[in-house]
Amino acid sequence: MHIAIIGTGYVGLVTGACFAEFGVFVTCVDKDESKIEKLKEGIIPFYEPGLEDIVKRNTKEGRLRFTTQIAEAVEQSLVIFIAVGTPPRGDGSADLSYVEEVAMNIAQNMNNYKVIVTKSTVPVGTGFKIKEIIKKNLRVPVEFDIVSNPEFLREGSAVEDFMRPNRVVIGAERQQAIAIMKDLYRPLYLIETPFVITDIATAELIKYATNSFLATKISFINEISALCEAVGANVKTVAKAMGLDGRIGPKFLHAGIGFGGSCLPKDTMALVKIAEERGVNLSIVRSAIDVNQRQRQRLTDKVVEAFEGNLKGKTVGILGLSFKPNTDDIREAPSLFIIQTLLEKEALIKTYDPVAMDNVRKIFPDITYCSDAYSAAEGVDALIIVTEWNQFRNLELAKIKKIMRGNLFFDFRNIYEPEKVREFGFKYHSVGRP
Repeated sequence: MHIAIIGTGYVGLVTGACFAEFGVFVTCVDKDESKIEKLKEGIIPFYEPGLEDIVKRNTKEGRLRFTTQIAEAVEQSLVIFIAVGTPPRGDGSADLSYVEEVAMNIAQNMNNYKVIVTKSTVPVGTGFKIKEIIKKNLRVPVEFDIVSNPEFLREGSAVEDFMRPNRVVIGAERQQAIAIMKDLYRPLYLIETPFVITDIATAELIKYATNSFLATKISFINEISALCEAVGANVKTVAKAMGLDGRIGPKFLHAGIGFGGSCLPKDTMALVKIAEERGVNLSIVRSAIDVNQRQRQRLTDKVVEAFEGNLKGKTVGILGLSFKPNTDDIREAPSLFIIQTLLEKEALIKTYDPVAMDNVRKIFPDITYCSDAYSAAEGVDALIIVTEWNQFRNLELAKIKKIMRGNLFFDFRNIYEPEKVREFGFKYHSVGRP
């Protein structure tokens, strides 16, 4: 089977590369000529463990190719995935202009039956909108089907998530399209992956509902962390006991500085907007968004208060810039909020992240970027752990204490035990622990 992936961003490139690994012939299309040329050379535009090897191997073996020519890709393919961005507008709604542009281009180059699949996260009703756009712009009368096939890829483990997913969701109107999609995902039947077959609108809503629920779990435990601090309880023990209840589960019950990235912030806002347009008040999701913003402010205030409000001339070290480990994605990263706030207080910033520093340098070119965690800690008055990279989990605390000027240690991911850190003479601050 030949398929086309329109858009070589995070979702599009991972999807295309992994389908090629399944033995499918894949053409990835993007109008960015520079990006396409780099992909042909095996240069990946973002950091994702394991992806580079898959891209290089399948390109070499002829199953994966890259082009800027959408016409050829559409003509040769039975299934065409739309995987372009749907960034948030100012009001929080999803901008569908890229999706609509791609739908028009597909229509103008269709020569026979096609299955057009939305892989991008899109509001409910987008499938119908794509169908109407294609109908109006067909140059020759051909049959086609629209399918919603949302992605559930976690940055940092996207390849594994595609190869061994918790489920595959397929939303379609006709059995012919469903059969083709099942054939495309045939390798996953061998590992007994659950398939959810439904209508298009339900499939579109599943992605938003999933991400909003995960965001709600994070915001819930972060709100509980504030109460724990007020009453002297330990949020880690509270979360552990909650997670042992099979109805709740332990995942995403980790108190910290809140969620960021390309999905949860954008999708929660978009879902609230979708509901508003239909007269529905999603107060729980709205609260999850509000709590997330407050948590960033609350924890950043801890740093400011530790200096009694005066950070002028003080140096703060920040470990971790990406919104989560194993990615260079800094979209909605809490680190950016902390840096901006501290700079406004006239603090000096030193920082280290294994892969995300080049991205942050474009936003904050004048802060100091270091070669490792110890360089970032040297001479600082306070050290903040913002992203829980594995290499930050077992720092030589005696060495850190010796090279720091001050003794303030802020662990905003709760990766250390308070007693252990305080033994080295640090004034230790964490989240939701006495």
